[in-house]
Amino acid sequence: MAARVDAALGTAVESIAAVLVLAEICVLFAGVTARYVFHAPLVWSDELASILFLWLSMLGAVVALRRGEHMRMTALADKLSPSRRAMLDAFAIAASIAFLALVAWPAADYAHEESFIVTPALEISNAWRAAALPIGIVLMIVVASLRLVRVCSWPQVAAALGGVAVLVGGFWLAGPLLAPLGKLNLVIFFVGVVAVTVFAAVPIAFSFALATFGYLALTTRTPMLVMVGRLDEGMSHLILLAVPLFIFLGALIEMTGMARAMIQFLASLLGRVRGGLSYVLIGAMYLVSGISGSKVADMAAIAPVLFPEMKKRGAKPGDLVALLSATGAQTETIPPSIVLITIGSVTGISIAALFTGGLMPAVVLGVCLCAVVWWRYRHEDLSGVQRHSMGQIGKLLAVALPAVLLPFVIRAAVVEGVATATEVSTIGIAYSTVVGLVIYRQFDWKRLRPMLIETASLSGAIIFIVGCATAMAWGLTQSGFSQDLAKWMAAIPGGSLGFLAISIVAFIVLGSVLEGIPAIVLFGPLLFPIAKAAGVHEVHYAMVVIFAMGIGLFAPPFGVGYYGACAVSKVDPIEGIRHIGGYIVALLVGLVLVAAIPWFSIGFLKT
Repeated sequence: MAARVDAALGTAVESIAAVLVLAEICVLFAGVTARYVFHAPLVWSDELASILFLWLSMLGAVVALRRGEHMRMTALADKLSPSRRAMLDAFAIAASIAFLALVAWPAADYAHEESFIVTPALEISNAWRAAALPIGIVLMIVVASLRLVRVCSWPQVAAALGGVAVLVGGFWLAGPLLAPLGKLNLVIFFVGVVAVTVFAAVPIAFSFALATFGYLALTTRTPMLVMVGRLDEGMSHLILLAVPLFIFLGALIEMTGMARAMIQFLASLLGRVRGGLSYVLIGAMYLVSGISGSKVADMAAIAPVLFPEMKKRGAKPGDLVALLSATGAQTETIPPSIVLITIGSVTGISIAALFTGGLMPAVVLGVCLCAVVWWRYRHEDLSGVQRHSMGQIGKLLAVALPAVLLPFVIRAAVVEGVATATEVSTIGIAYSTVVGLVIYRQFDWKRLRPMLIETASLSGAIIFIVGCATAMAWGLTQSGFSQDLAKWMAAIPGGSLGFLAISIVAFIVLGSVLEGIPAIVLFGPLLFPIAKAAGVHEVHYAMVVIFAMGIGLFAPPFGVGYYGACAVSKVDPIEGIRHIGGYIVALLVGLVLVAAIPWFSIGFLKT
């Protein structure tokens, strides 16, 4: 019975979420077309896009929760026996349900309060937008409960729900004892509760949310309505609309064959060079990262195309996945990176400046990786490798040219003012659709709905983390933590270099545990002003922080991105660990160079 209800509800929510992704693309593309082509701006397009975006984010979070796709740290859970792992999974779901149940009423109250506000362009009640929060939360409670029943035994369900109820009740009863502890509560909730829940495999968003709710409810007099408001604020930055659109664009270029065409051309150029296909892998990740903004989409587009040929040439699967993981960290700053967009949204730094500043630092790290490739493959046997003639290379270039032009089309659209950083992805989507249909004649309509659903699910997981981390950052700021942190960071010896050094260490650790986006949302508003006060250019600091987090994210044993690369490549993680050390050292050398020489990050900015 539970399975049938879950399937019916899941199909309905997924269908609505897919339609919302398509609607966002159409609304934003219509806005670009009306403004640039017909010189008649649609004054309501951004407002409608904002309303649809909150609904997309919440329903996407529902889809992700139903599928078990919310980001979480499973390093500890994976080491447990199957029975204990199942018990931990039950606890993680129960903990998520606990937060959702606690915040459901404040969310409904918040939507009611928003009903008195009328939107300026559409002139409708803002409740049409805010209602996404309580409805999405209730749907998450339902799908999480159904998932708990489906994947766990009844004894595990009872134990998990009972254990979470005892913990929540215990904290509630301890409220009078916690309030007088002052800032020690920051350690209890934002270190203790977050650490325990994260390592217990509770999704990161819910770990943040539980800690924030507990801190505000038990140690302050802040109404929970305020927390819901901060959640809404974090999920409503219009610039974050670029996240689902670029995720969908990444899936689209893979489906239309554009990624394959680019990689085949690069392989023809470097096929006769020792380690040539490894250089192609580094270059292809650089190019594709500039299109999709999603590392999962990047690796999924490249690995199936390159790896079979690389294996034929004698490359070890472990070395392939190690290099793929390293390039994931190397290309974190390639625009339009989702992490760059997130930094811009939470710190106010110009997106255009971040996009410009991110290109050269990735080249520096790429050169360092190429040095390792040269050393490892300097004795490679090329006797069985086909040599492409200039004519063959020319034909492959002609085939790949429409795909190779896509990054430049996107870049030109932003620079020339045709579209904003949020809207430009719709131009890429339209371009890729036309190229796929007319030139490559490869457009699988059956894959369109699954792609839209995957986009909604991944977007919901990401945006919900941003919202919960925004609420958590607000709680930390209100506690005075930011001022204390500023004093401590300012006291670090060595000036700007000392500040950069401690930031590198801190963000490598944060990246391995929290992943890039939640770490940026949580600490970006706190640390970027300190960096500026220490004399570090904001764009330069952004590049250093992103690379540090990227190394943590893609380095085993804790880096979630590393295991994503292994999953895409279908390679055992143990094999990659044996080969990744040299690439991690190369990334660290590149990071030190980028940190020590600000010109790499800011040399091309307009002054």
